[in-house]
Amino acid sequence: MRRLVMWDIDYTLLRAGGAATVAWRAAFAELTGVPWRATPNFGGRTDMDICAEVFATHGITDCTPERFFLRYVAEVERVKHLFAEEGALMPGVREVLARLGDDPQVVQTLVTGNVPEVAAAKVAAFGLSDAFDAGVGGYGTDDSVRATLVRRSLERAEAKYGERFDPVVIGDTEHDVTAALANGAFAVAVATGRTKMADLVLAGAHAVLPDLSDVDAAVRILTTDGLTASTPPA
Repeated sequence: MRRLVMWDIDYTLLRAGGAATVAWRAAFAELTGVPWRATPNFGGRTDMDICAEVFATHGITDCTPERFFLRYVAEVERVKHLFAEEGALMPGVREVLARLGDDPQVVQTLVTGNVPEVAAAKVAAFGLSDAFDAGVGGYGTDDSVRATLVRRSLERAEAKYGERFDPVVIGDTEHDVTAALANGAFAVAVATGRTKMADLVLAGAHAVLPDLSDVDAAVRILTTDGLTASTPPA
């Protein structure tokens, strides 16, 4: 079977600075007129899940996620130039994507808590769009539960290509790991976000890397299950 490599975006492929959070808050204020009181933890969560928390925290009952996301995407479009200006690619990402892109046994896509338009804007800001078959990805509008995003992506890929895939999920949080495991996918974790290597191991990741700077090792793991786990340094 070919491999479907499902990439998380934020703190796995890249960090996008604070533009998305600014856009989120601006969209919320414009739609609701309610002063912003608390910024949730966005790490590894879906935008549907975050939206529900934000509405509940601020007592909002008359705004749907769909209506909010339309305003949010418009705000992101206005500030998307800041992604590259304030952010950066994670080490080794461009090289690993290129190597996998040359492998006919690999299809790469995105499984991310971002809504599709924001996911596209983030990867486009760093010239990565062509690396992914974004049409078979899983996104934050699919469901509030991240495991469902992995399942939807796998279903879309198998429907499009007419074949079964060996699924691989790569991300930087425990949420990415548990979503992979819930779908029988090989879980690769990178400690390029706020989650420590030890916690990624405890979450059940099959392989844990500090980052993707060792391109040969990363490609081997993503294509051949080259490691069953990595133990963090003491």
